[in-house]
Amino acid sequence: MEVQTQSEKTTKMAGGGVNSPQSTSDNKDNVVVSNLKLERMLSMKGGKGEASYVNNSQAQGQHARSMLHLLKETLDGVQLISSSDNDIPFVIVDLGCSCGSNTVYIIDVIVEHMRKRFEKTDQQIPEFSAFFCDLPSNDFNTLFQLLPPLASNGMEECLASNSHRSYFAAGVPGSFYRRLFPARSIDVFYSAFSLHWLSQVPDVVLDKQNVAYNKGRIYIHGANESTTKAYKKQFQSDLANFLCARSKEMKRGASMFLVCLGRTSMDPIDQGGAGLLFGTHFQDAWDDLVQEGLITSEKRDNFNIPVYAPSIQDFKEVVEANGSFTINNLQVFRGGSPLVVNHPDDAAEVGRALAISCRSVSGVLVDAHIGEQLGDELFTRVERRAARHAKELIEKLQFFHIVASLSLV
Repeated sequence: MEVQTQSEKTTKMAGGGVNSPQSTSDNKDNVVVSNLKLERMLSMKGGKGEASYVNNSQAQGQHARSMLHLLKETLDGVQLISSSDNDIPFVIVDLGCSCGSNTVYIIDVIVEHMRKRFEKTDQQIPEFSAFFCDLPSNDFNTLFQLLPPLASNGMEECLASNSHRSYFAAGVPGSFYRRLFPARSIDVFYSAFSLHWLSQVPDVVLDKQNVAYNKGRIYIHGANESTTKAYKKQFQSDLANFLCARSKEMKRGASMFLVCLGRTSMDPIDQGGAGLLFGTHFQDAWDDLVQEGLITSEKRDNFNIPVYAPSIQDFKEVVEANGSFTINNLQVFRGGSPLVVNHPDDAAEVGRALAISCRSVSGVLVDAHIGEQLGDELFTRVERRAARHAKELIEKLQFFHIVASLSLV
């Protein structure tokens, strides 16, 4: 999963600066930290610890597997390389790959499906190349440790053993809201659970003088209309940039499969599952820190989660305005709960699962804003609050996704 920013912009948080755990109240330090870009700071939680993305991305994996039939329909529409061009590799990109095993699994699925398509047409199977793309702050080291070695003796060795991969692999650090690849070089773009992350928190949301100022909240779920409009505008601007970049990078006959958090309500104030994840117990935990005097209300108000769950109409408007793509499929897909628990009736386990899930995707931002120690305090309160509402979370916390299959016009 990926969070991006435009290179010429910075995101100011925590009262005008992003405070690292080592930062002090000294103005000079805050000025330096405020120039850090979200792109250089943000990632899913790396490593292999309890709250790491590697150990807390099972739900994303389950949701991705439930959509494989839609992915394969998209792959069936990809134009095969002609036999005269068999020295040209077939290139696949996962945009927002993060650092877990899900991306490796998906690339394997895509390669295997395309290999079978080439076999059925009696064409020579080309070499495959896969690029794993995410922000520079992504834990690429953990990701690369999950990659099996390349089959040295070709496809035959790969088919004879599950311990080898049948594609060349490389990491590409950078924002997918900009160009990342040469023109007309990519056959398949895949991106799942990433495009709902905005390039930045809209400036007006952090401006006390603006009607869109999100006072008292750390997310837009339940916020005022001006705030939600600002988030929608940012999402659509980011998506437009994303599509513009991909339209130049895709080969003729290439396809793109996109999945992001979505909502069923037409009103962006209701952010659906994302709203329940970030706008209830997580929000209340921030309020706890304020009420207990651990942080100021201003500190809380200057933290906003840069996530927008679009409606299908929000998404469609941008694709149609871009004009470069044919919409082969666009739907809202019920993904299920983000919580993976062994005992749904165990309130403590549910509370712990929600806190860890929330921390795995937002912990880096939280720690940068208030420091790791206060981050621990925050997520302890998230866990306690979630445990008290465990039954409601099991029944109501459901993610819906926007699923799009696009090809060049």
